Amino acid sequence: MTKSKQERTIVVQGTTVALKGRGDDAYISLTDMLRAKEGDFFIGDWLRNRNTVEFLGVWERVHNPAFNPVEFATIRNQAGLNSYRISVKDWVEKTGAIGLRASPGRYGGTFAHPDIAFEFAMWISPEFKVYLVQEFRRLKQAEAGESREWNFQRTLAKVNYRIHTDAIQANLVPPTLTKAQIQLVYASEADLLNMALFGKTAADWRKASPKVPGNMRDHARIEQLVVLSNLESLNSVLIHQGLPSAERLRQLNEIAIVQVRSLLASPDVRRLTTGKK
Repeated sequence: MTKSKQERTIVVQGTTVALKGRGDDAYISLTDMLRAKEGDFFIGDWLRNRNTVEFLGVWERVHNPAFNPVEFATIRNQAGLNSYRISVKDWVEKTGAIGLRASPGRYGGTFAHPDIAFEFAMWISPEFKVYLVQEFRRLKQAEAGESREWNFQRTLAKVNYRIHTDAIQANLVPPTLTKAQIQLVYASEADLLNMALFGKTAADWRKASPKVPGNMRDHARIEQLVVLSNLESLNSVLIHQGLPSAERLRQLNEIAIVQVRSLLASPDVRRLTTGKK
């Protein structure tokens, strides 16, 4: 039996990972990715984590109008408890989720939308996520025929952008605000992420680099963009949890420092992301 023409593979740190579908419909195999994680782990271990459930819930609310919020609320209340267990099949059947897909058979397994697959890769290890992103980038460039119209940096930076802005709109934007005030709220949250990762606001960067085209994020290294996409999803969870901005900044900055150091601690990743030995 041969694989479907709609399924192809990438190799991430020696682990062959299958993809199904093409373009925006491409889903990445979490089952294959799990083989790269050291120890005896299952996808259900990741799925029972409360932050995972929060992230999946936000993603589904943004992308899936048929998502069941009542069932999701029940699952979220149980997530993190020692007795809590849920399979991908149960998650999909109970909530109507579309971001994860489980299929039986020789070439089956659990597949996820790239947004979710990148989050799962971070659970495996920060280094694995960098290489997954890099190989996914190469695949997309090959499919696009190296088209300059497909800019990977912009794609990676916006992976969790809508999830982040949805959390802001749902929790931080009162209905009485004017359009200008709403834009200020969004800009403030963007700068909170900038401060957590880069240690400066967009205005600070522009003042120091008045003649440089684009913006600060356009000139970020790939490992910074990987961490930025993580911070967007994490901040959306913290916003939904009701944490004040000062506390969110503190937590996000600590996470950014740990993740960047972890990524650059690997000589291979350092060469891949900075070009330095």
